[in-house]
Formats: sequence, structure tokens, C-alpha cells
Amino acid sequence: MRLVTGALACLLIAAPVAVQAAPGIEGQWARGDGNAKVRIAACGSDICAINTWIKPGTPSEKAGDKLVMTIKPGSDGHYTGNAFDPQRDLNYRITVTVNGDHMTTKGCIVAGLICKGVDWTRIH
Repeated sequence: MRLVTGALACLLIAAPVAVQAAPGIEGQWARGDGNAKVRIAACGSDICAINTWIKPGTPSEKAGDKLVMTIKPGSDGHYTGNAFDPQRDLNYRITVTVNGDHMTTKGCIVAGLICKGVDWTRIH
């Protein structure tokens, strides 16, 4: 459970959806607990979330870690799909909701039995 919580808390999203199809998702984001910052941007044909800063002493997280996702945009800033965390070799079901400068990510493993939600604020 600690591994799942750490992985979901430190990372965010990336999607093989065209950047134009995901308005509002790209940019710099700060995690709600103040322990991490990420940059969401295109990486090849995907969009990746890469840790740009991790608060010293935060376990199992480091700058440079990334999350690669396959998500599909729905209505009103909602995205659903799968995420892959290459640092931990874990796959998740994920939902992302973007509302202006606020974003919420929720990732689940073990057929949706173990889930973790994280709030984010856009950094200007």
C-alpha cells in the first residue's frame, strides 16, 4: 500500500492524446500536500508528467520520475484511462479532472480495490 501511495502521490499523468485535445492539462502543477511539483508536457506521441521538485525527505520519490498515461478526454475536463509508472513497474486505472487551475488525479490498482486521490494546483 505504501508503494502504491508513494507512486500515485509523486507522479501525475501523461497521455497519448494530442496536446490540443487536452487543453488545461499541460503546465506546472504543485501537489496539494506541498511535497512535489510536476511538469506535464508532450513527450514523443505521449504526454508525460515528470517530477521537477520533491521536498527533501519525501520517501520513494525523486526529481525526474515520470508517469506515462493512455487517457481519453471525456466531457468537462474529465479524462480516464491507464497509467504506467516505469520507476516502480506498476500500471494503474486513472481518472483526471481538470477545472481551471485545479486538478484531481485518482489512481487504482488491484482491480480498483486500492485507490489514491491527489489534488494539484497549477503554478503560474
